[in-house]
Order: sequence, then C-alpha cells, then structure tokens
Amino acid sequence: MRKILIIAVFALLTGFSAIPLQAQNNLLRYADKQFELENFSHAAALYEQAHDRKPNYENAQKAALSYQKMQEYDKSFEWWKKTISYEEASREDFLNYLSSAMKAENGISSEELLKESPFKESAFPEIDFDNIRELNNKKANVKLVQPKGINSDGSDFRLAEDATGNKYFTSDRGPEIPTEKPAVRLDAKSNVFSEEKSDLNDREFFGIYRYSNSDDLEKMTFDVPGGLVYSDPTLMESKNLLFFTTFRNIRKVKKTREFEVHPEIYFSKIAADGSLSETKAFPINDATKHGVMHPFIDEKGKKIFFASDMPGGSGGFDLYYVTYDEAMNFGSPVNLGPAVNTKEDESHPFILGEKFHFSSKGHPGLGGMDIFQATYSGGSFSNVENMGVPFNSPRDDFGYYITPKGKRYLSSDRKGGMGLDDIYLIEDLNKFLLARVIDCNGNVISEEFETTLTIKNQNENLPTRRGTKSELLGDLLPETDYSLTISKKGYFRIHDHDITTKGLQGDTLKREYRLAPIPYNMPVFVDIVYYDLDKSQIRTNAQPTLDKIAELMKKYSFIDLKVGSHTDARASKEYNQALSERRADAVRDYLAKFNIPESRVKLNWYGEENRTNDCGDGVPCPEPEHQLNRRSELILEAFPDKNVDYDLPAELMGKDICDPAALFEALNHEVPTIYFDFDKANLRPVHKTELERLALFLQRMGGMNLQIEGHTDQRGNEEYNMKLSERRAKAVMDYLVKRGVGLDRMSSEWLGKTKPVHDCGAVPCTEDMHQMNRRTELHLK
Repeated sequence: MRKILIIAVFALLTGFSAIPLQAQNNLLRYADKQFELENFSHAAALYEQAHDRKPNYENAQKAALSYQKMQEYDKSFEWWKKTISYEEASREDFLNYLSSAMKAENGISSEELLKESPFKESAFPEIDFDNIRELNNKKANVKLVQPKGINSDGSDFRLAEDATGNKYFTSDRGPEIPTEKPAVRLDAKSNVFSEEKSDLNDREFFGIYRYSNSDDLEKMTFDVPGGLVYSDPTLMESKNLLFFTTFRNIRKVKKTREFEVHPEIYFSKIAADGSLSETKAFPINDATKHGVMHPFIDEKGKKIFFASDMPGGSGGFDLYYVTYDEAMNFGSPVNLGPAVNTKEDESHPFILGEKFHFSSKGHPGLGGMDIFQATYSGGSFSNVENMGVPFNSPRDDFGYYITPKGKRYLSSDRKGGMGLDDIYLIEDLNKFLLARVIDCNGNVISEEFETTLTIKNQNENLPTRRGTKSELLGDLLPETDYSLTISKKGYFRIHDHDITTKGLQGDTLKREYRLAPIPYNMPVFVDIVYYDLDKSQIRTNAQPTLDKIAELMKKYSFIDLKVGSHTDARASKEYNQALSERRADAVRDYLAKFNIPESRVKLNWYGEENRTNDCGDGVPCPEPEHQLNRRSELILEAFPDKNVDYDLPAELMGKDICDPAALFEALNHEVPTIYFDFDKANLRPVHKTELERLALFLQRMGGMNLQIEGHTDQRGNEEYNMKLSERRAKAVMDYLVKRGVGLDRMSSEWLGKTKPVHDCGAVPCTEDMHQMNRRTELHLK
C-alpha cells in the first residue's frame, strides 16, 4: 500500500506523466498473458483498449490475431485492415487480411483488396485464387436450411441420429459467464484452464444434447472422471454405444509441472431414455501426449475412424482408423495415408459405402476447413474432391453426416447462421431423379452399374449417386430435358431420352427400369432344308423356309444364321465334304438375293460325318432314310457375339425382355402332330422329317421340355388301345433320344381312345376322321 501511495504522489508531482506509460505496459503484459493462455476474448478487448490509448502496428496486429483465433471474422477483418495501414505491415499481415476478408464474406474481390497494396495475387501462393473462383462458380443443386429445434445462439455442431430418429449433437448453448477482473492485473501467472467455462469465449463448456423424436431436448450427463468438455457424438447402434470426444480436468502429472491436456475419446452404454453408463476409455488415448477426437463408427467395415496428432503423422491432426471385433477388442491405429492427410489438420471422418467424407485445412478449398469427398475401395482412398458450394464456404465447414434415413447434415460457422456454429440440413434444390433399377425378379439391383445422365444436346456428364436402398439418384434442374443411359456387362443397355422436369409437379421425378440379361446365342428360328441326291441346288419346296429366314434377318439386325450342311454316305468322304460345302454356299447365295450380308451367314459343312441314322457306307437303307442325311440345318441366333453389350433393340420394345422365349414371335415354333397307320406304331418317313426339326430345336433350346401324349382311334377294346397308345408315344420318344434329346427333358402319357378328336361313337366316322384320332400329340413346356 505504501508503494502505491508513493507512486501516486510521484505522479501528482510529475503531472501524471508516468501513470499512462506504466498502465499501458501493465495492460499489454496482461493482454499478452491472456493471449498465451488462449483467453482470446479477454486478450482482444485489452489490445483494443491499448490501441485506443496508443494506436500502433503492434496493438492492431495483436487485436486482429486475437479475433482471428476466436473466429470472429468481421472483427478480425476490421483489425487486419487497420494493421496493413501501418508501414510495418508484412506480407503475412496482408495474407491474414485477405483470409479474414474471405471469411467475413463481405463480397470484396481480391483485386479490390490489394488495389492500394504493393502485392498482387501471385504473392500469396497459400491461397489458390483460381480454384476458389472455380469452386464458387460450380454450385451443387442443393440448399442448406436450419433444422427444427437444434441450433442456438452459441455453437452447435456434429449431429448424429439413431434409427428411431433421436438426434445427438454438440452445443455450448446458454448465456456467457463473465469474468470479474481488475482493469490491470499484475499477477496473471496461472497456466491452468478454468473449471467453470471456456476461457476462449466465456461460454459454457461444450456438452452433448439429445433431441428426441418427440421434440424433447435434454443435456446428457456423463460419468467420465474429471470430464469438462463433451462433443462429437457418434453411435454404434448394434451395441447401444455412444462414442464422444472429451477434455478432462487433469491437474497433476507425475514427474512434471509443465504439461498440456489433449482431447480423448470415450464410449458409454446408452439406454432407450438416453441415460449413459459403463463408460470406458478408447485405448488409443494418452491425454498428456497427444490428442484423439472426432470418432466415427463404420459398423459395416468394423472400423472406428478418428483424428489424432499422435507422433508419426503428416502434420497437425491426421485421420486414422482402428479395427474392432464383437468383444470390442481394438487393433492398432492405421493412418489413412497421403491421399487424405496433409501437413495441416484433417477432421470429422464419415463413411458410407464407397464414399468417404472428411474436413481438411490442407487440401485446396475456399478457406478454413472444407468438406471433401474421397473414394474408398479395397482399403485405399483416392479421388479426393472438394464438395464445393454450398457444402463449403470461406469459413469452417465440417461434420458431414448422412442419417440412416438418408438425410444429410453438415456443421458450419458460415455467415447468416443463428449462432457461432450451426447445424444445417441439406435439401435438394428444385428437382431430382429417383429411379429404381430392378432385375428380372423385381428386386432393386444393389451391385454397381454404369450411368450417364446428361442434359439434352450437352456433352457434360452429370453426377449420379446411389441411395441407402440402392436407388439411383440425380439432381435435376427445373424446366430441362435429360437423357439417361444405364449399362451393365452382359445386360441390355437402357436408354431413356424422355426425362424432363418441364411441367413437373413436386420435386421428384420417379422412374423404374428393368435390367435384363442378354440371351446370347439364343435360337430364334430352327428348320431344315433337304437336297436331291448329289445336288446342291435349293429345292422349290425349301424356298419358303429360306424366304422366311431372309424376312426375319431383314427385320432383326441382331440375328445371324448358322448353317450346318450334310450329305448321305454314298460317294467318297472327300467328295461328300465338298458337296456339303456347296450346299452351305447355296444357302448363302440364296439369301444374298435379299441383300443379306455374307458376314451374317456362318457356314459349316460336315460331309457324311453327322448322319441322322445308321445309313453308312455299304449299309442298305431305303431312300427316305438317305434323304434325312442330305440336309442343311438352319439356326437363326439372336445376339450372336458374347463380347458385345447390345442395346435393347427397338423391335423388342414393349415385350417382356426377361422372358427370352417371348421376345420373338418366330419362337412360337410349330410342334408337329405325329399320325400313325391303323393298328401300327411305326413312324412314317414324313414324320421323321418333322421330328428331325423338333430335335434340332430342342437341342438348341435347353430350357424347354416336351410332353408326349399317345392316342388311338376308337376301334378295339380299351386295354389294347391303351397299350397301342403307349407304343406310339414311345416311338416318338425313342426317335428323339437317338437324335440327342435327353430323357430327362421328356415326359409321356398314353390315353388310348379316351380323348378322340372325333367321337366316332356319337357320329359315323370316315377313314380320315379315324386317322385324326390315331396320333401322338407333342407339347412344349
């Protein structure tokens, strides 16, 4: 007290000249101490006070730095503007001036900001002005809105939502807690932070709040020993666990008095009412050596992602993951690598499917933290891309998250919010496409396929994405026409050129597409033409068959003809080989008259090697049996090249593309009815020809089976006719078996005289009417 009085008397005697100087020095020392202790709110006010008393470069710069640390960008810009007005201002001051201007979002261009300065944009390689302009010009078709019941006038960020709709988020809501202090404090020596509030801005410590689906809001209570700050909630719903970041009030550390306290991750059991218990520490924690924070649980991949500044990283906070098992045993930390991590800070990881989202200060962005998207495949990360505007702003943007129901959120301290930081709901702007791409069973296809969405008459591909139910999503502009192509290897390509938002009521354009496998080498038409002995000319009776084939080939550009030509066994093998080649050529030449290109007619010739019967060299056979061998087998195949992904042909539009047998009218194959002589079960020569065609057809159509029904006329007793009808059915089946049709593909029944075509008991029957009853009917199934 005596010392103070002496100073007062001395001041009076000297006209108070010493008091302002001493007071100014004390004020600055106290301000510097508050800055060192990261009490930036107090420091800023003190530097402002010092500058008001004595305007100079140092006071202005320190005030600007304090507001910059507090992220009060308007005030920071105001003080950087004062700072650069002094001659002592450096390039770094101008860099901070430019950065604060961008974060203040005052709309002033860099050219205007640097107009009176000695610098140009090129003097600041730390800022990628061209990239910033490009990101600002390429805006996503979404808008950000304030979600109900979440934000306050404080900081609110990092939202998570459970499957029932309860939301968990970080907040320091509530009034500021002022600190009473003298105008000049000479004993500011404590380097231990406050236990009551944040020294950064005099607000309450961050806590985690639960906003229930019944609109109740409550602050969650934690049992972490010494816990002061709680943030970054994330859920492991399969085990009812809540993971979070915390700062603990650690006051003593063995063998040292100088230490820093770092963030840690803990996790607790969460009950249905939101109460917490059984809290445990994340094993990577080491609060006095490094920080661990921002957890995110990838339950599908059994990984926990987090940020840490542990030794061995790229610099600042890097992103890592650890694996875990059902017993909650944790693996060793794995750094995500240079594709993601930079020498600056990375934070707030989030993964869904093959898309990994995170925030970064090191990747090129708009300023502060920006949200980035990367591809995650095969355990590696690639294609890191800034998500652009409006996901990002010149300020800090972080905490990107998609709820189990597909809602998207992010956190930001951008201008125009309710408080210091706000949580925003991302809503699609205007219109969007929602398409279900289904398979032939009506199931939505979950595996990958390629899509190309374009505005009509423009070449630029627009991005599409897959929803939580594997639906195809795409952002659309209003009153605009689009084209969409969907393709998958081995499936028909889909083209939709009729997508339009013109006149669209509502915001969603819904479509459903069916991806159907291409039925490669599918037989469209099967027939056989026969030749005279030692001839290759096309018979008159074969011309209608070839005419029909030509008609089909002209109608369908995606079908080709396979020709297999044969001879009987008379003459030498060499001669017959050449003869079969001439017969194949005759088919090709005949079709050439209809302008069918040779490339669409595939010729094969076999001579006498593939006979239909045992009529070999020296074997006596009737002429009808030799005739069966003198033939060209004709098979029209659709989609003949397995290396081609065909478009769905226009000719097949409107047909059931999942039923190959229904694709072509030509597949309505005429199945013959086999007739028999009276009291006989022998096959007539004419019917052998018909069965040859049927056998060839069944050989090519592996998915079809044959039902064989034997019948008799009504003469004779029932028992005899039943056995006769059995022999007739068996004759057909035996013939087809010899021609390569498996027994497992045929079934038979014999009905005797029970199902006549003409009921000769009711009316008198002619011989022709009896003949119609003596038959074996064939049915494809």
